[in-house]
Amino acid sequence: MVDHARAARLAKRIQTIVANAIELEVKDSRLELVTITDCKVTGDLHDATVFYTVRGRTVNEEPDVAVAAEALKRARGQLRKIMGEQLGVRYTPTLSFSHDTVPETSAHMEALLERARKRDEELRKLAENARLAGEADPYKKADDEHE
Repeated sequence: MVDHARAARLAKRIQTIVANAIELEVKDSRLELVTITDCKVTGDLHDATVFYTVRGRTVNEEPDVAVAAEALKRARGQLRKIMGEQLGVRYTPTLSFSHDTVPETSAHMEALLERARKRDEELRKLAENARLAGEADPYKKADDEHE
């Protein structure tokens, strides 16, 4: 029987432990720009997938996701050991890391929404000066038919 509440609590705890360990205990400069964003644990509590993002050193610099992925792969054993010491569960879940693309997707959606807002504003300005085509009252009246 799967206890989803327990899995969610364990996932949140793993996320916190891994984030703190990367920040304070793992001595790898390639991980200083990594942010842990989420964690999912399987129903049997044996496997944990940790989601991360990587930011660039400057605003215009693209983040090097491949370097961060390699650093996380190399630190996986150390992070699992730290996690096992702090969790206090019978079986320490195995760790896998997955790049989180939600921020990039969100930024893309924001750009699309901004483009749509600008286009709506352009159309609103065009509509201000617009006139109806044809006559003011295009419907025939009974009086008009006899003339």
